Amino acid sequence: MVYSNMLKVRSVFQKTSIHVRLMSSSPSGSDSWLSKLLVRRIEPSKESHSRMLSDKEVVYGLHTHNIRPDSVDKYLENYKKHVQLIHSKEELACDLVGSWTVKVGDLDQALHLWKFRGGFERVDNIQRFLANNKDYVKLQKERGNYLRSRHLQYLLAFSYWPNIELRKGNNIYEIRSYSLKPGTMIEWGNNWARAVNFRRNNNEAFAGFFSQIGRLYNVHHIWCYKDLQARRETRESAWRSPGWDECVAYTVPLIREMHCRILEPTPFSPTQ
Repeated sequence: MVYSNMLKVRSVFQKTSIHVRLMSSSPSGSDSWLSKLLVRRIEPSKESHSRMLSDKEVVYGLHTHNIRPDSVDKYLENYKKHVQLIHSKEELACDLVGSWTVKVGDLDQALHLWKFRGGFERVDNIQRFLANNKDYVKLQKERGNYLRSRHLQYLLAFSYWPNIELRKGNNIYEIRSYSLKPGTMIEWGNNWARAVNFRRNNNEAFAGFFSQIGRLYNVHHIWCYKDLQARRETRESAWRSPGWDECVAYTVPLIREMHCRILEPTPFSPTQ
């Protein structure tokens, strides 16, 4: 019985293999959807993924804070003082890039994106400085009363992504977070280096990062829109661009999990 079942499985596999080969070698001008899902091979390299994907000696810290629903206002006032304290110390060379609260997705959540000029050496110096700063320690202890949980990731920016430009006016942001299969970051970068060009028309690309410390094989793409309707129109226009569907087809098999959140800038966020 076992041998018979093995023969049946082998027969199905052989038929499937033949079918895939026929589809992938089809002489027609347009590739089939299945052939697009056959992810291209990336040659192995002795360089680290981070060095191949990022050419900037800048580290970003993404703080995710889950706030108690009855303490949002107190939390935001506390964090505003936290930002003012950090920015008052010019020697820290640490800047807040963006500060947001979640409007769609994980509610009662705040995200803060910090930029450290000087890499992880700068991060180490700042941590040592703040650990001995009484005002900072007091604010951090007080903030703990307003939080349910928190998470910190250190990120690097993708080298092919447009430089971060702070926005003015009334905007919303979308952060699309992807958990990738281990070993696929280079493949992701190769495809998105082309894909991001399809999303430049309306200047919605704000920032693109991959994780270094924290949850690994995480990617965050941050987009800026005037409103939800502008988001819809912009995303639909991308699908009308030849080549966008191919980039999506190649990257979808690399993803283990993904989710998006719609963000609103806080009053003290440098980017609005």
